Amino acid sequence: MVFLAAGVLLAAAAAVAVWIGNSRSRMEKSEILKIGVLIYKEDDTFVSGIVEEMKRQFKDDEREKGSRIRMDFAYAEENQSIQNEQIDKYLSLDYDVLCVNLVDRTEAAIVIEKAKAADVPVVFFNREPVAEDLQQWDRLYYVGSDAKESGTLEGLLVVDFYKKYPEKLDKNQDGVIQYVLLEGESRHQDSLIRTEYSVQTLVDAGISLERLDGGIANWVRSQAEALTTQWLKEYGSEIELIISNNDDMALGAIDAVENWHVKFSNIVGIDGTPEGLAAVESQKMIGTIVAGQEDYARVILDLAERMARREALDGLDIREDKSIRIPMYSVNCDGKIRRLEEEGKEEN
Repeated sequence: MVFLAAGVLLAAAAAVAVWIGNSRSRMEKSEILKIGVLIYKEDDTFVSGIVEEMKRQFKDDEREKGSRIRMDFAYAEENQSIQNEQIDKYLSLDYDVLCVNLVDRTEAAIVIEKAKAADVPVVFFNREPVAEDLQQWDRLYYVGSDAKESGTLEGLLVVDFYKKYPEKLDKNQDGVIQYVLLEGESRHQDSLIRTEYSVQTLVDAGISLERLDGGIANWVRSQAEALTTQWLKEYGSEIELIISNNDDMALGAIDAVENWHVKFSNIVGIDGTPEGLAAVESQKMIGTIVAGQEDYARVILDLAERMARREALDGLDIREDKSIRIPMYSVNCDGKIRRLEEEGKEEN
């Protein structure tokens, strides 16, 4: 009987030990913060740069702080339905926060409805939801650049270049700059705003313009090359300036110019990608607007982690519209840097 009682006690103790071990295991798993990052497509150069920077900073945090965070990425192939399914999957797997680069900004309400029902906060980035959608819930924010600022800085690049090298821009000396315009996606708010403010800044500076042509190249280098080749065939040396909504399309214009075997560098872009900056440095572009991908990544990760842990958002420059704007500056072919908040000033 003594041996039987001892056996029962040992079995009970073992069972308790297993239960405690399982409980500990569940507790450890629950302490791991899971971040789901959803991207509209895989081959967007600027967004890919943000993603790579997020991965780098994530690894640095792991080494330096021992952060218990898991971060996974999903790509939607420019299909909002696919992205919605990916969101459903992450929510069903109990992810703590979602970082969403929307396929279609007008469909944000669907994403918000899903996340709100699961009480999972969302950091939208780069592709901005409609303003009203961000006000639907207090656990939604947007991280991105100010499209008006980038368009204005792009226009100022051309204004400064014209003041310094009027003969290089107004090649036919008719007092009017003949230009073509490479635009991003029709549904992307940055494309519309960058176009408006880059051109308006030139007009406000008293520069006379004539738009020869324009077209949508969807941020894609190859599409921009095809459009520019078409314009070179049609207008040839009449083109004095190529304004591009981003660097990849500006690089496509450079490809077309080089294939056409003409000397032309009156091209401006936006994003400050490594290849775009290299083109500026090699005098193939007038300049570009830099929106730091490392800044994007740092703010997205910081905001996502704090929201998931329900921590205070002190120190984050959150605007009334629930956005955090990444500061930008221009870099021109003379190596000069310019920021709007330092209007009238230049620095090396």
